[in-house]
Amino acid sequence: QVQLVESGGGLVQAGGSLRLSCEASGRTFNNYRMAWFRQAPGKQRGFLASTTWSGRITSYADSVKGRFTISRDNAKNTVFLQMNSLKPEDTAVYYCTAGLGLNFDYWGQGTQVTVSS
Repeated sequence: QVQLVESGGGLVQAGGSLRLSCEASGRTFNNYRMAWFRQAPGKQRGFLASTTWSGRITSYADSVKGRFTISRDNAKNTVFLQMNSLKPEDTAVYYCTAGLGLNFDYWGQGTQVTVSS
């Protein structure tokens, strides 16, 4: 089992920045592909960004490309999501997830991000 705990969410004005963190515990963190998703009220959970176990390969949704950056520190069992130029439409609950294969098997409880206009 892998336990994931997100932090860093909050209220920010449009144009501002936030850095989310996700600390993992349990099995070997280094082996897992990590990703961030988000879910806005009334919408499905959607993919934002992912990183391979090494952190060398990353992938982003078009909606956040150039504004959000995913990174990881395997020594600290932590993955980050740096969010810049935030927009009101970025308001959502942000989730961290981990997986070994094509699927993401473990999810955090989520952290709320609210962007005011």
